[in-house]
Amino acid sequence: MSDCLFCKIIAGEIKGTIVHQDNDVVAIEDINPQAPLHVLIIPRQHIATINDLTPANDALVGSMFRAAAALARQHGYADRGYRTVFNCNSEAGQSVFHIHLHLLAGRPMLWPPG
Repeated sequence: MSDCLFCKIIAGEIKGTIVHQDNDVVAIEDINPQAPLHVLIIPRQHIATINDLTPANDALVGSMFRAAAALARQHGYADRGYRTVFNCNSEAGQSVFHIHLHLLAGRPMLWPPG
């Protein structure tokens, strides 16, 4: 999608601090981190919201969560604990309409979240 921030980062048109990439996803540091580790796992395929997911995307979503677990392990948080979050639409806090999984770790997480 031509006006999508994440598509532009994935295409290399806009700089992002990439911490992981494979055939399915790109993971970047969040520009406004809410924890010592705050990474966004973004599929290469443009999907606006989780409402737009279909059964054909099941493996892709699995890849996103596996990337999050690998990054948490790589940064030493797998055993301590970490949080993964999808936001869907504006009221839930989604500001870029290209699905992305937040990985947060390195501080105690409260419940309920904000």
